[in-house]
Amino acid sequence: MDKTVYDVLICGAGPAGLSAALYAARAGLNVLVFEKAVAGGQITQTTEIENYPGALEGETGFSLTDRMRWQAERFGAQVMQQGITGAHLSEQPKRIVCADGEYYGKTVIIASGAYPTKIGCPGEARLTGAGVSYCATCDAPFFRNRRVFVVGGGDTALTEAIHLTKFAESVTIVHRRDKLRTTKTLQDRAKENPKIAIMWNTVVHSLDGDGVLSKITFENVATGEMSEVLSETRMGLFVCVGRTAETELFEGQLALDGGYIVTDEDMRTNIMGVYAAGDVRKKSFRQVVTAAADGAIAAAEAAKYVEGIFV
Repeated sequence: MDKTVYDVLICGAGPAGLSAALYAARAGLNVLVFEKAVAGGQITQTTEIENYPGALEGETGFSLTDRMRWQAERFGAQVMQQGITGAHLSEQPKRIVCADGEYYGKTVIIASGAYPTKIGCPGEARLTGAGVSYCATCDAPFFRNRRVFVVGGGDTALTEAIHLTKFAESVTIVHRRDKLRTTKTLQDRAKENPKIAIMWNTVVHSLDGDGVLSKITFENVATGEMSEVLSETRMGLFVCVGRTAETELFEGQLALDGGYIVTDEDMRTNIMGVYAAGDVRKKSFRQVVTAAADGAIAAAEAAKYVEGIFV
């Protein structure tokens, strides 16, 4: 078992975690990052990145975060492909438990992210990033003059649908019930928009296409009737049925709101020396650029804590 007491332990190697690792390691701190899957997080599934400042032409989520990892490791951060199974955050030093043992740190930055709720239908996984998306803010420009569908009936779904009308030829909201679960103001805006239509009592049964989404099969939950939409070009399907933050291990220790970690503007949680960054924390806007900014702030605060500077 590693008995080293690290200055910073970082849970998650997405843009927030890697940004934190870069800033902490460059500040001369001893940094260890845990990542249960592929370094880079969910953004590695994104095939085109256009809205990150300085992104290269043809940038993918994988290429961007691969450079982030290289940069963090160049300053001495260690990235370990290891999921965590336990966290003891009120202790000093703080203790993170993995399958192969326990690791100790003066501070902990939680950047474990949040994952979108999936439809779970055939073809969804295969066509994610090839017509299927979970973020209109990220991907709407790729669907200029295309036919797109938005799955969901809450505030997020209607907000995304309205945003998509700036780019898409038409937007159809697919909702499993016969009424929307959103504010009247949003409903009125959607109903008044000539580009928006609504499919009531409907779910997505399956998705298909040769490399890109070009066929959607719908099921009417009231009648059981099946229908298909076909296109010779790529269509868009935006899934807006919720997200879940990766905070299960921190319940009962950190203050949560809707499953997300509550922080102040300096990423500080309710436990001294513990910070949260990126999609895992309670915030209004979740993008790669904001995750990276969160990580930088969390690392700066962790450095102050390690140096005994409390403000």
